[in-house]
Amino acid sequence: MNIRRPRQRQARESIVPMINVVFLLLIFFMISARITPPEPFEVTLPTAREAEPPVSEATLYINRDGLPGYQGLTGVPAMELLVELRDKRDPLQVRGDAHLEAAKLAALLKELARAGFVRVELMVSE
Repeated sequence: MNIRRPRQRQARESIVPMINVVFLLLIFFMISARITPPEPFEVTLPTAREAEPPVSEATLYINRDGLPGYQGLTGVPAMELLVELRDKRDPLQVRGDAHLEAAKLAALLKELARAGFVRVELMVSE
């Protein structure tokens, strides 16, 4: 009589330790993560265009003290000439000094908006 031994099945490896490790990692990342508050509304950020020439032909220069310059004039006469000569719908290129205070730039931009300028291109270096 030929009695065969039954084949021994290989024991299946338990995945419980792996599940435990995954849950521990999940808990660790949840605890250590910094949750940011939701944005109040969706904002589309402006993009910088590389290797594209500026659209504007007119350039307003601003020194570090906030003094505007346009076509060889500085100060109030420069602003008056700019308002007289420029079409307000065309973009105006503004080149401000790197050390110009933001408050002075904001005041100048507000003044340009009051004068009727619709679009201003603020130039930066790469």
